[in-house]
Amino acid sequence: MGEELLVVEDLITAFETDRGLVRAVDHVGFSVRKGRTLGIVGESGCGKSVTAMSMIRLLPQPAGQILQGSVKFKGEDLTQASAKRMRKIRGNEIGVIFQEPMTALNPVHRIGKQLMECFFLHQRISKKKAWEQSVEMLRLVKIPSPEVRMGDYPHQLSGGMRQRVVIAMALACRPDLVIADEPTTALDVTVQAQILDLLKKLQAEMGMAVIMITHDLGVIAENCDDVAVMYAGRIVERAPVKELFANPLHAYTRGLLASIPRLETPTKSVLPTIPGMVASLVDLVPGCRFCQRMDRKGSTLRERPGFFEVSEGHWVEVCPKCYHSEEVGNE
Repeated sequence: MGEELLVVEDLITAFETDRGLVRAVDHVGFSVRKGRTLGIVGESGCGKSVTAMSMIRLLPQPAGQILQGSVKFKGEDLTQASAKRMRKIRGNEIGVIFQEPMTALNPVHRIGKQLMECFFLHQRISKKKAWEQSVEMLRLVKIPSPEVRMGDYPHQLSGGMRQRVVIAMALACRPDLVIADEPTTALDVTVQAQILDLLKKLQAEMGMAVIMITHDLGVIAENCDDVAVMYAGRIVERAPVKELFANPLHAYTRGLLASIPRLETPTKSVLPTIPGMVASLVDLVPGCRFCQRMDRKGSTLRERPGFFEVSEGHWVEVCPKCYHSEEVGNE
């Protein structure tokens, strides 16, 4: 086990709205060790991307605010770092693979100019050296004819190629940590597999840590060492990936796993789904938010369940109605 590279503790992120200050991330905490991959999984609107943007201080301004908590990267609390310091960290020590490559890339600038900018911002090198290193990064991410692609605009590349360019930009300065926010969104399954395999190989070569944000539990199972399950702004379960898949304890985690199609599933059968949907941020209860989704009544809606380590490395929000040990079983 490597040493802890990133430690997030008691993080609260909120947004100013017409209906007041609403929390999108509510007392979230986790850690990432060097060379390890943490997967953050959950439905849309559960706070995964907001957590990532909070860590690197890229929240929409002036609405987004970090109200509480710390984000310690190599011992330095990023919530207290100056804007100038954060500009040095982002892209240099922490790389980000953004969710949609077409919006992450500037449509009016050539690929080469955008990639070279990464080196100009963080390293004192000549234009020739930046060009050479940019070409090498494109070659590293398996883009054919990289010298030619340097002169292309984003719209001239396929979705998979654009995603590879975004990965090249994130890894250009050899960061210690990479945040991959839905790195395979809108890609077909073949290209998805290629992108994820590429990330694993580059991680092994560079020794970096990865935080992978995704909806896809299959991606989590294949590529992550640890997993945190988020629901309605909170982490409801956190464990090593093998332990979580073998012994899911929270009702929400079980619901997510049950919805995965399996080979033994009969043809044309209806897949299990989790009823309801994630409540709006302004309507969230202070207690168990999965109980709120299930229309349950009582004290579980008023009092937040404790978050406990029920076995080594396996943490879960212990709501009386949502926590299921082997002895209790499913309701």
